[in-house]
Amino acid sequence: MPRFRYGVIHPRANEAVQRGPCYQLYRLVPLDLMEISTGLGLENYTPEGVEKALGNYWNCVEMLVKEKADVIIFGGAPISGVLGRPRVVDLLRQTREKTGVPADAPLEALIAAMNHLGLKTLAIGSRWADAVNEAMTRYLESGGIKVVGITKRNQWAAEAFAMSLEDGVKIALEVGREAAKLAPEADAIAVPGGAAMSLHIIPALEEEFGKPAFTNMSVEVWNDLVRPGIIPAVQGWGCLLANRRRP
Repeated sequence: MPRFRYGVIHPRANEAVQRGPCYQLYRLVPLDLMEISTGLGLENYTPEGVEKALGNYWNCVEMLVKEKADVIIFGGAPISGVLGRPRVVDLLRQTREKTGVPADAPLEALIAAMNHLGLKTLAIGSRWADAVNEAMTRYLESGGIKVVGITKRNQWAAEAFAMSLEDGVKIALEVGREAAKLAPEADAIAVPGGAAMSLHIIPALEEEFGKPAFTNMSVEVWNDLVRPGIIPAVQGWGCLLANRRRP
């Protein structure tokens, strides 16, 4: 039996095509850890779309609790951005109080990672449209992180979910590099968004720009597995997961 069950609420419904949803996670964790996931059913990143999908949240939580998840990750950086930090923090608090299971979300994990490393300014490699970028920027700045540069590719949910595996990796690297050059004064680079296989861009960006680089997966695994000592530090995937201050 798995030693630890890593519960994830992915943004879209599970009946959609899934390309190796655990592939990135299993690059980082021991094989006695299992991901158990469900889908929120998100159709779009608009406020209306997020509110509609949020109606499934507690059903998703209940399913993961029945599967004995040891942590619950409320996935989707755009979802958190649209909801706003006070609402996400309260939702995570309610989840912990109702279930007794720790809960986290990608932008909360990113704020925790930045604070841990003593970093204050961030360049974001984003694929999304202005409205999503603005919401995500507000969220991070409410957590004390200054966004000094952010890219865009005008993606909404449908375009993000329709990317091929190759396109996702290519775009993630492109926007990460663009963000780093757009705001060279930034302390760190983040490339959020789970639809792209973005984990692989961390070593490339850190080597090229000499500063910490983050993805949703890296900050979540650090905050919920490495930081509490559930798994050891992970080498080869950036300074955060290796528990180093700098690349």
